[in-house]
Amino acid sequence: MPRVPTLVLTILFLASCSQEAAGPQLIEPDGPPPLEGASIGSDFTLTGEDGEPVSFSDFDGQYRTIYFGYAFCPDICPTDNQRAMAGLKRFEEDFPELGAKVQPLFVSVDPDRDTTEVLGEFTDAFHPRLIGMTGDPETLEEIAGKFGVFFSVPEDRGDGGYLVDHSGLTLLFGPDGQPLAPLPTDQGPDAVRDELAKWVR
Repeated sequence: MPRVPTLVLTILFLASCSQEAAGPQLIEPDGPPPLEGASIGSDFTLTGEDGEPVSFSDFDGQYRTIYFGYAFCPDICPTDNQRAMAGLKRFEEDFPELGAKVQPLFVSVDPDRDTTEVLGEFTDAFHPRLIGMTGDPETLEEIAGKFGVFFSVPEDRGDGGYLVDHSGLTLLFGPDGQPLAPLPTDQGPDAVRDELAKWVR
């Protein structure tokens, strides 16, 4: 059996060590943010899961992710939020300082059922820093329109087991409140982590 020259082994070993030492790398985007220049996003104030007012501008200087849904959603909201927050956690593990700059937000469009207690339980299930909030239907409709998403609560709510039709988008905004990109929750946590690694600096 032929022997591998010592010099070759040394080079391979050093290359391996160099790659390990480099650790996770941020991703250099090949173009501008997908949502650059889009007319979406605005300041707003809603009631947070602790019962206190929460404004979008409270987090100026931070990146923000935001999702419009509801805690009683049987499948889409839990799946989207699980993937988005798992992706954020992976980004935080790889880049702790940058991860701390991202504030995740969840806006419930179902205020009749999503009380502060329900919101707290829902957000805690996905990420310790995810903040839930809601408000009156008219305010929520206005805010959703400014963020380019929709929802529709049925008029006939029967025994309370109704479904709410809504967008399934997790949007990333920059420190100045400018829209940057939708997070690819449909592709899983790793894709979310990679999207954050493109834009958060």
